[in-house]
Amino acid sequence: MSKRSKRYRSMVETLDKEKAYTVEEAVEILKSHKFHAKFDETVEVAITLGVDTKQAEQQVRGTFSLPHGTGKTVRVIAFAEGPEAEAARNAGAVEVGGEDLAKKIEGGWTDFDVAVAHPSTMRYVGKLGKILGPQGKMPSPKSGTITADVAKAVAEFKGGKIEFRTNTQGNIHVPVGKISFEKKALVDNITSFIEHVKNLRPSSVKGIYFRKACVSSTMGPGLKLVNN
Repeated sequence: MSKRSKRYRSMVETLDKEKAYTVEEAVEILKSHKFHAKFDETVEVAITLGVDTKQAEQQVRGTFSLPHGTGKTVRVIAFAEGPEAEAARNAGAVEVGGEDLAKKIEGGWTDFDVAVAHPSTMRYVGKLGKILGPQGKMPSPKSGTITADVAKAVAEFKGGKIEFRTNTQGNIHVPVGKISFEKKALVDNITSFIEHVKNLRPSSVKGIYFRKACVSSTMGPGLKLVNN
């Protein structure tokens, strides 16, 4: 704690470490003036699940469209050719291509947030696993980023659709908006995402599935949420 900023330490001192907050209470605290940084902080949710990620069937992953978006400008690229390529450009993709785009990424360019791909371009995209995989940007059917309707996927991710997956410890960590959002918008985003994850319980999980969740801003401490 001594390495934390004075501002961070003062925030922690105002909190009850043993208390679990409702989503409404947590958002109210995050939006209070004493918690504000000098920029529009991202609000994030962290969830811990009782899953064994070594078992493929217990890995929880997917996409989710937040009701009020993330508040972030998302840079989406699209692997597509012909009419699909033109549709992807019109939907807002910052880069569109096939083999040429794959070679650009192989050359070191990764200035984007999400990559979507038409199935017909996977002969180019499949070679990028070692580059995009560690960054969480590799297109996959489970995340909805390999699709025949590339334009729709581009529009959805630019509009606030997020990808999520458990890490090796069974944790999920996602952005759910900006501190400048109205309270109701943040509450809606947080509660809807948590309910979505709860509904994804793998059938092979025994015991407690949803262990805990907390919410925080970029520069603030985490607030434990009531687990209903």
